[in-house]
Order: sequence, then C-alpha cells, then structure tokens
Amino acid sequence: MDYNKIISKKACSIKPSGIRKYFDLASKLGNVISLGVGEPDFHTPWVIRREAIKTLERGRTVYTANPGLIGLRKAISDYVFKRTGVEYDPEGGIIVTVGGSEAIDLTVRTLVEAGDEVIIPEPSFVCYRPIVELAGGVPVIIETKEEDGFKLKAEALREKITERTKLVILPYPNNPTGAVMSKSNLEPIAELLRGTDIMVLTDEIYSELTYGEKHFSIISLPDMAERTVYVNGFSKAYAMTGWRLGYMCGPKEILRHALKIHQFGIMSSPTVSQYAAIEALKSCDEDVANMVAEYDMRRRFLVSEFNRIGLKCFMPEGAFYVFPCIKSTGLSSDEFCEKLLYSKRVAVVPGTAFGDSGEGFVRVSYAYSRQHLKTAVEKIEEFLKELENAD
Repeated sequence: MDYNKIISKKACSIKPSGIRKYFDLASKLGNVISLGVGEPDFHTPWVIRREAIKTLERGRTVYTANPGLIGLRKAISDYVFKRTGVEYDPEGGIIVTVGGSEAIDLTVRTLVEAGDEVIIPEPSFVCYRPIVELAGGVPVIIETKEEDGFKLKAEALREKITERTKLVILPYPNNPTGAVMSKSNLEPIAELLRGTDIMVLTDEIYSELTYGEKHFSIISLPDMAERTVYVNGFSKAYAMTGWRLGYMCGPKEILRHALKIHQFGIMSSPTVSQYAAIEALKSCDEDVANMVAEYDMRRRFLVSEFNRIGLKCFMPEGAFYVFPCIKSTGLSSDEFCEKLLYSKRVAVVPGTAFGDSGEGFVRVSYAYSRQHLKTAVEKIEEFLKELENAD
C-alpha cells in the first residue's frame, strides 16, 4: 500500500516535537545528563498517592461524569476563585481534561474554523501551532524579545489583529523562557481586546511556579473572564505529570460545545487521578511551596553559572526553565545541542523547538537536583572552552 496517498495532508504536515527528538536521542545514547524534559524530579506528594491507593481499594474505577467528578469541579472552582477572584460554576463552567493539552485542544477546536487566525506569542510551548493547524486555523506568530523579558506587548498584538482574528493565546508563565506577565503588562492587552469578539486562551499550567511576585491572571481584569478560556492542571505544581489531569474554565456556552468534543474523544478523565486531585487541592499548598523554594534556588544557581561561563542568561520569573543565549558560540541552536549531546552527554533543547524566534537560545530545565545541574554546568563549561580552543 502507498500510505503517502492515504495519510491526511494535515497529519503529514505536522512536524514532530523538537523536545522529544533530544529526549529520544539521549535515551539511545545512555549515560546522558538530561536537562531537556519539563518534568518535576519530585515524587507526587504522599497524601495524593495515598488517596489514589484508597480509591483503588474502594473499587472506584468506573467512568465519572463527562465533565469530571462534581467534587473535583467544586474544588477547582474554589481554587480558581481564591487565586483570581473569578467564580466558575462547577455545573457547566468547568471541564476536567486529560492534561492541560487536551484543554488547549478542546478550546481551539471549539472556537476555530478554517481560515480563522490565532495569535501565538513565541517562543512558547510546542503544541499551540500544530493544534491550530489541525483545526484548520492560521497561526499568526508574534516574536517576543529578550530585551522585553519575552513578554507580549500590546502594541505588537495590535499590529497582528485583523478581521479574521478569532483567538489570542497567552502562554504565561512561559515555557521555555520563564517569562511572566504582571497585571500592568496585561491591562493594555485587556483594553485592546475589550469590545471585540476576539477570545483569549490563557494557559496557566505554571501559575503556582513563580518567584517573587504572585501570578496574576488576565481573567481577574474587568470584562475578561467572559472572553477567556482558562486552562490549568496538576502536572507541574503537584508533580503529577503521569496522572494526566488538567481542566478548563470558561463561559458556559463555550464549554457546552467543548464538552461534546470531550465526550466523543475522551469520555471522561482518569477516575483515580480525579480523586487524587481533590486531595491535591485540599492538602498540598505546603508541598507546592516547598517545591517552589527548591526550584528558586536552582534557578538562581543556573542563571549565575551560565552568565559566569559566558552564556548570557535572562532571569526567569516563573516555570522551571532558563533560556540562555548561545549566539556567542557561533553555532545554531540545533548545532549547539547536537554537539553538546554527543561530545559531553548533556541534553538540552534548542530554542527553535519553541518557534523560529528561539534561534540562538537553548532551553534548560531545572526540574533536576542541584548536583545534577552542577555536573551539567561543568560539562557545558568544558564544551565552551573546547569550542573556543578549536577556533
């Protein structure tokens, strides 16, 4: 059979994730220090795991309601209200999803039709552009700049808005840069969008992982909750990546249609994970605070060390990544990562995995132990000296 004639053109056009490429290479090589995957090195807190065990012991292994357990939706409603001041009705205003990624996909497929434009600030997470393309939408990219702290500027957004603009994605706190949008950053963007029919998708999966100023959500600004779908989840803050649980909150009329797609594509999110997530929201604020404190020490260490060895590094304000500039080496992002991997067995991700504007940068995750990071920096320093001597 000629599968090239059978597979859809859309599926063929999607490029594989640049993150997975280096993860897969590292796993094949063996004995690699990997700083590539954004996965907490902490165990899921014991109280969450214990609740999952109890759930299994009680035989709670059947489907839940399509939008999720009502107890979890109520807990999510309380959580979001405490942090944003916005109250979502557990009946109709919240859907529990398979990770934050499904919530992003549901939002895009519910709102975007063929030819609709979706504005995406980059560098940003790898899934936004392909999800938009699979929905028939047109990604419109805004390249954020290091000198602006990789924040989205209202004037840059204004220049990209057309009569076909349907959705703006706000990926903050940002993966891969660690950039954060403050209230003062978001206010002019909200002012620009008020009175239009343009929706916002705010991906706040890293909202608990900020350093210094607390995260501020655009839904907290006047008139913005009605035009925003809020996406969050449990993977990053609660070290629950493998539990595959996220959620979306938004206007009931939009979620009513998103739920239909969820029903036919997923049915319901994992039952055991949902019961465990209730316990996470109930009992784990201190665990999250302890993880954030540890991440903060790693963040400061890496930024200091990268600047010391000659790789200019922006101080991230959120998430658990640093985004050092490697332009001084004369190598492209891909060349840097490949040479580093094969010569020093250290894996990082090229900035171009997160958009063309990531060229000249690499993403380094600090969701690893301090000793792990220290050894990696030593090897990167050796690599830089060898490059310099080769010249």
